Amino acid sequence: MKVEITPERPPSDLDEVRDAFVAHWGAIGGAWGINRTMAQIHALLLGSSEPLSTDQVMAELRISRGNANTNLRDLVGWGLVRSVFRKGERKEFFEAEKDIWRMFCIIARERNRREISPAVEAIADCEERVKRLKSSEAKEFAGVLREVGEYMRLFDSILERVASSKSARFAKWAARLIP
Repeated sequence: MKVEITPERPPSDLDEVRDAFVAHWGAIGGAWGINRTMAQIHALLLGSSEPLSTDQVMAELRISRGNANTNLRDLVGWGLVRSVFRKGERKEFFEAEKDIWRMFCIIARERNRREISPAVEAIADCEERVKRLKSSEAKEFAGVLREVGEYMRLFDSILERVASSKSARFAKWAARLIP
């Protein structure tokens, strides 16, 4: 969590690095299929050594309560963030999953569920429908669909394995494939 910046306390180098991380993480959120604010909240919680309240998230990112609540609930739903209760506090606090392999697996599972699996189903449907067509053009297209389907099913299978992996063993294996 960033300490309040006042004229007496200018931003530290660490504050600036954390701000840059939050901004960059937010920018790549769209590539993961989540909105910028959700990714920024996730980055803010990843970079915080203490759980943060909704009010702290709102103040840090300058977002509305509704926006903060919606995105925090979505992050909790994904399993990337968990709710933390402190004894004697009425406020709810949030902390990010800090195990990066586990975080990666959660994101892989959600991306697979939201993007890859529906694409595999759509391609399979097209493969079935094109089988009924007899033209040479349809047969050529069927071959394209078959190849695309094979790669999509392979990718689906890989993501399912990654998402269900309990350790970073898969990452170590994959790292050996990269020169």
